[in-house]
Amino acid sequence: MTAPKVLISDSLSDAAVQIFRDRGIDVDFMPELGKDKEKLAEIIGNYDGLAIRSATKVTPSILEHAKKLKVVGRAGIGTDNVDKEAASKAGVIVMNTPFGNMITTAEHAIAMMFAVARQIPEASASTHAGKWEKSKFMGVELTGKTLGVIGAGNIGGIVCDRARGLKMKVVAYDPFLSEEKAEKMQVEKVDLETLLKRADFITLHVPLTDQTRNILSRENLEKTKKGVRIINCARGGLVDEQALADLLTSGHVAGAAFDVFAEEPAKDNPLFGLPNVVCTPHLGASTSEAQENVALQVAEQMSNYLLTGAVENALNMPSVTAEEAKIMGPWIKLADHLGSFIGQMTDDEPIKAINILYDGYASEMNLEALNCSLIAGIMKSINPDVNMVSAPTIAKERGIKVSTTNQEQSGAFEGYIKVTVVTPKRERSIAGTVFSDGKPRFIQIKGINIDAEVGRHMLYTTNEDVPGIIGALGKTMGDMGVNIANFTLGRAAARGEAIALLYVDEPVPAEARAKLAETGLFKQIKPLQFDVV
Repeated sequence: MTAPKVLISDSLSDAAVQIFRDRGIDVDFMPELGKDKEKLAEIIGNYDGLAIRSATKVTPSILEHAKKLKVVGRAGIGTDNVDKEAASKAGVIVMNTPFGNMITTAEHAIAMMFAVARQIPEASASTHAGKWEKSKFMGVELTGKTLGVIGAGNIGGIVCDRARGLKMKVVAYDPFLSEEKAEKMQVEKVDLETLLKRADFITLHVPLTDQTRNILSRENLEKTKKGVRIINCARGGLVDEQALADLLTSGHVAGAAFDVFAEEPAKDNPLFGLPNVVCTPHLGASTSEAQENVALQVAEQMSNYLLTGAVENALNMPSVTAEEAKIMGPWIKLADHLGSFIGQMTDDEPIKAINILYDGYASEMNLEALNCSLIAGIMKSINPDVNMVSAPTIAKERGIKVSTTNQEQSGAFEGYIKVTVVTPKRERSIAGTVFSDGKPRFIQIKGINIDAEVGRHMLYTTNEDVPGIIGALGKTMGDMGVNIANFTLGRAAARGEAIALLYVDEPVPAEARAKLAETGLFKQIKPLQFDVV
């Protein structure tokens, strides 16, 4: 099998490059390429993976040229430079490394808070200039002050911990922070309005989304306590910078410390030149330790995905650990086969809903990943290029409702998956399990119990339970030179509805299907094909 090929288009450490090579991945290290979008578009089609920092912009036009691309790995937490919607539609996983620079970024926020509290940069510049303006730089203590933390996740949580160590009172606004978690962190959970009124210092630690954009708008900034100091080491665009500049000038806000800006690189900004405003050029993750950590982490994550299918820290795909990938591999394949069966059976009917039941052992697995595989199997009948990443997006765009139910073991099998698809005309269902040999099996179709091994080429028929079915199928396949590897029959009741599922060594030719139709025994004759490795 050909080794996966990765392009590194931004500056990563030599150790990260070596990780790819040690794992048997063919890697091209071109640290300046990310700045040349034309050249990147020209060669990106040769690669399975793209490792980047912030200089490379992964746009829809780049993705249009990236026909082989499976994963983009961002060494760092921010992925504003990656069009995640376009990547999802293209079936490309987008990963980041949210934990490699958490401490570094949190420490920078604390450092910026000290700097603005004691006016350290201005005092330093004044002293360097030979002045001795001791009385000019009157600061404030952090001890006993109230710190308002907007966003108490990974980085915000570390800031809370450090602030408590400084004997500050900490209030946090985060819709996803539970009361139990807040109590454990020893912070007070409050709404945004309360935080704005009470905080002496406000620090932001949220991503830039439609919900968080301008969370400190002019209106909200005017609600803050007089003399407040604002720290932003998270993302530009979270604060109305012009409004903040006006409130700094009026004296309502006593100071600000910003590492990030709405437009970067920031050459001109309303905050520049104002007294007691500390600005740094997006240094939050800029320590040697953090840069090395995120580079090594992204190399490991991308290698794991390309070689084992493990998905870590993905933004548009459920995470699947390496251990889960080993255990779930056959079940993910089963989900794909079940979806593929349903998709091929309904390829001429619009799908309204997909209902998935997980029973027993299957219900304890990573259901998001199984859902993605199953939906991808269905969608492939519409578009062969669909994969686990793009399938949920395509299903959503088509207005398909997906529901999931899980239950304890309810039958003879330790676990199984059943999928039912609803179309304007009918419902179709199929169930399957994985046996101890690791091979997926179909165990029920249309409510009729069977035991069918899945093969690359199969033939599905429906008929009344009457004599002659096995003979007709066997003779026709024999006459046409089609070898039957496995033959499965099932029926609802004696002389009732019955099905047959043949696993054959080669595709069933149209002439054979025509001969079967001529017998008058079969209601439906459907050739099927599955991606079996």
